[in-house]
Amino acid sequence: MEFTAKQIANAIDGRIEGDGNVTVNGFAKIEEGRPGTITFLANPKYTHYIYDTKASVVLVADGVQLARPVSATLIRVKDPYECIARLLQLYQAAQPKKTGVSPQACIAASASIGEGCYVGPLACVGEGVVIGPGSQIHPHAVIEDGVTIGSDCIVYPNVTIYPGCRLGDRVTIHAGAVIGADGFGFAPGPDGYDKIPQIGIVEIGDDVEIGANACVDRSTMGATVIRRGVKLDNLVQIAHNVEVGEHTVMSAQTGVAGSTKIGSWCMFGGQVGVAGHAVVGDKTVLGAQSGVPGNLKGGATLIGTPPMEPKAYFKSIALTRRLPEMSRRMADLQKQVEQLKKDLYKDNGNV
Repeated sequence: MEFTAKQIANAIDGRIEGDGNVTVNGFAKIEEGRPGTITFLANPKYTHYIYDTKASVVLVADGVQLARPVSATLIRVKDPYECIARLLQLYQAAQPKKTGVSPQACIAASASIGEGCYVGPLACVGEGVVIGPGSQIHPHAVIEDGVTIGSDCIVYPNVTIYPGCRLGDRVTIHAGAVIGADGFGFAPGPDGYDKIPQIGIVEIGDDVEIGANACVDRSTMGATVIRRGVKLDNLVQIAHNVEVGEHTVMSAQTGVAGSTKIGSWCMFGGQVGVAGHAVVGDKTVLGAQSGVPGNLKGGATLIGTPPMEPKAYFKSIALTRRLPEMSRRMADLQKQVEQLKKDLYKDNGNV
């Protein structure tokens, strides 16, 4: 499909500079632009690419001042990154969706498959499963007994959803993710550790996306809850009985221990760790590798272990780097003090 710069500008409320009739049929990074593609400039570090890019159309912020003319047609917008995201969503929505049930799929007789669904080869759908209209179950996915999946969901290859779990509408689960495995519950006994049965489920709200090889454990009792709009990156671990509030996002390798409650609109960087039974308030921002040992009120940007304000954190890091020097100076001062004490004692002895 081809679109003119003018059509694109109308769709995103942009302002054209250049040829509004130039057409594009694909996307490209600004440094790899080629004729017939659209790209964007959001990071000032990439500004130099705009002068030589071969892309036909470039989305650029209203306030960006260019040092010299460019060959591409520019579309001026308030936020180029947000606008390219919208265009990518429109592009993806226009792609044809797979439908139909493969004869190689294994589907229990009591399962209910909605209209317009796709179930790929070697996918397994258990007893009593309900899959809403327009959802896609890709090859080798395993949907165990009693699972409910809403409409327009995508379950990619090799995903496993354990019994009884419930997914809302428009949920995307990427390859290799596991939803509803047992929580890590063991009680120490005289002969080792006794397993605590995990009899709960996982509940996932609408518009959630869960990355590849992420794990969301079922609860001991009740439900582990991932609320509406949450986005979990690859390799995120959500333990049993955790609640993650609406529209919270977590980057790769973040781990949340059992029975913790995470607020809404939080943002966690990569490898953040949160201790069990903690409560993290709404709109908390945690920098990469932050360690959270207890409750956080919310509404703050923090980093480190324990988390602290970024300014204080970087000051402490600067001091940490000086510790070897400070240690040497302390040792020198101790020697001087000892020498002064000896000299003072000697002088006193002569009196």
